[in-house]
Amino acid sequence: MNILFALFRFIRRFPLLSLLVLIIAVCGYAYEFRENLLYKGEPKATGWGINTWFRTFRNHGFIVGYSDIRGNPLWTEYAIYPVDESIPSLPRPSHFKTDWRAINRVKHDSYTKSGYDRGHNAPNYAISHLYGKEGQSDSFLMTNISPQTPKLNRQFWQRLEEAEVKYFTKLADKVWVITGPVFTGSTERLSSSWRVEIPDAFYKIYITQAKRNQDFKVLAFLVPQTVKGNEPLSQFVTSIDNIEAQTGLDFFSDLDDVIETPLEASIEPQAWDLQAVNNLPSRY
Repeated sequence: MNILFALFRFIRRFPLLSLLVLIIAVCGYAYEFRENLLYKGEPKATGWGINTWFRTFRNHGFIVGYSDIRGNPLWTEYAIYPVDESIPSLPRPSHFKTDWRAINRVKHDSYTKSGYDRGHNAPNYAISHLYGKEGQSDSFLMTNISPQTPKLNRQFWQRLEEAEVKYFTKLADKVWVITGPVFTGSTERLSSSWRVEIPDAFYKIYITQAKRNQDFKVLAFLVPQTVKGNEPLSQFVTSIDNIEAQTGLDFFSDLDDVIETPLEASIEPQAWDLQAVNNLPSRY
């Protein structure tokens, strides 16, 4: 209370200085938000619509574009680099948390007995190892979660997440990942909660420069909820253009069109040595 009173007195006594301090703080926050947590521009909706409207939430180690209408993130972005596997994993939280920033108050129990898993968009393993306990805690916010079938979540998606953090990161100093759900059919919501829409599929986009001043490399996946889980990863490779058409989102808008246009149309899994992890077994 004393601190708040002193702050109030300072603002009243030095209003212009207080405003300057606020502007500097906001600009610093925005710079870090843009430069450190997003790559080549924030994903944007290609046209206005209630189903592509989202609010951007900054978390520790990742960014979420959250749809209160769908009760899902429409996109999640994070950066990964090689994990020191000698560091023990943090204990996994037993409960997911409602995000105070969300208008749509999705809860842990919203998924109970729904037949769907609480699927991470920003993954627990990579985020907890790279960004610590605070990052792991944020990854268990319900604004980072989407309904996934057990075979997708525990098998195919787990294999892809393992490939990205243990293999793809060996190809570059840093790999940027954008991931999220795809809604293409009629609207279906969890039987346990009307707050959460069920996606038809999920996408992942990887982008990096193998080394500084070298060409960009991209790899994209579009995976339906109906997977058996043990399919080759390459079966679901696609282009960024296709994902943009399916989601109504525009990725990497800050890239020069001369680079962006051919990059987003390309399908070159060999540049990521995908065959080496194509049939990586799941842990479950």
